[in-house]
Amino acid sequence: MTSFPAILGGVVAVLQSHPLCEHAAIVEAKEFSADQFFFKIRAELRHGYQFQVRIYYNFGHEDYAYQLFKEDAPILRWDNKEEFRNLKTYPHHHHTGGGNVLSSPLMGNPQEDIALVLRAIEEYLQKQ
Repeated sequence: MTSFPAILGGVVAVLQSHPLCEHAAIVEAKEFSADQFFFKIRAELRHGYQFQVRIYYNFGHEDYAYQLFKEDAPILRWDNKEEFRNLKTYPHHHHTGGGNVLSSPLMGNPQEDIALVLRAIEEYLQKQ
């Protein structure tokens, strides 16, 4: 595991430098201890879309959610909420714009996962 400042700073840096992102800001960040922290970052994307990253780390267990939305309506989401046990990638899964839930390539590593998510969002927006 890397530290709270490293993970938070890394996610913010990726968002601020990504061509889709017009602005990124930390909405909430709390470090309870070196082994327990939470943060939420929102980014404004082109064409009125928004992207949110939520990470909660608790003594070796990490919960995450990456969500694309517009006008507060969810469009795409990747998370590891412990549901959908039938998926090969359980607990990692992806909610599509059509309401389907699919396996996800994410593994719970924000430094790697965010690149995959942003690439998928780019592909989605190219089709719109």
